[in-house]
Amino acid sequence: MAKRGYVLVAGGVLIVALLVLVLTSGGSHSNGDYAPFAECPLSNPATDICIFAQTESGKLIIGHKAIPITKTITLQGGVHQNEVTGKQKFIGALNDKTLSVAPQIIPGGLKEIIGRGTGQVTATIALAAPAGALGVSTQNLVEAKGVGLSLPVKLRLSNPLLGGSCYIGSNAHPIVIDLSTGATRPSPSHKLLTGKPGHAKFKDQYNLVTLVDESLVSDSFAAPRAEGCGRVSGSGGTHSSQLDSQLDSAIDAGLGLPIARGDSEARLNGTLRDANASAVKASRRP
Repeated sequence: MAKRGYVLVAGGVLIVALLVLVLTSGGSHSNGDYAPFAECPLSNPATDICIFAQTESGKLIIGHKAIPITKTITLQGGVHQNEVTGKQKFIGALNDKTLSVAPQIIPGGLKEIIGRGTGQVTATIALAAPAGALGVSTQNLVEAKGVGLSLPVKLRLSNPLLGGSCYIGSNAHPIVIDLSTGATRPSPSHKLLTGKPGHAKFKDQYNLVTLVDESLVSDSFAAPRAEGCGRVSGSGGTHSSQLDSQLDSAIDAGLGLPIARGDSEARLNGTLRDANASAVKASRRP
């Protein structure tokens, strides 16, 4: 038997947990069962586990605004576990598909956020660092305590008036969301949040595992001021103006940015499919 990590990831901004199981490498395989792992980085010899995780509901609270998750966010890739230290490392998916693009509608639209303008505003979670920068602690996730997953992300706000470069957070200054399947530490502005590891379903002699009804929570991340709102990109490059700084300030005022640790909240609910990398490889053989 081969010892493996058992990963629960919730997407995108997002959604992720890891559980540990002992799985066999034998058994018959079906392409249909393993089809979700098409982008697993099997060409990387360090990949021990393939994951395909989807955040299907939940919310992200940034300052004054609660952003419901109504479009599924997919996080996928692989995981390597050091057999000596037990430390795990996330490996990005093939074809730059680690985190899907899933714009979430911010209730109230532009007018409610900045007091003028029209139309919807969407928020899209994107990674603000290479996939290998994701932090994972299997033991914390299994025991439902402490930080199980640390995600460096940035939030893109989209509306015609805001242009194509309106972000909260950046590669240089990411929003780092520390997620747990356990309970958070209550702050004066937040009640106790409690996550859960989810319920496991096993198939193919434990080589394929599906976790349903998992929930990851956080209330400890900070977020910087908005940047780049209103900038227009064209053949002459990216142009900024006084309007840009005014829009940045209006977004900050409308959302209550910047926010300190403890003035935010995330709850990501969803489903994880987790497979032994060797079983995924075997499923692709004639």
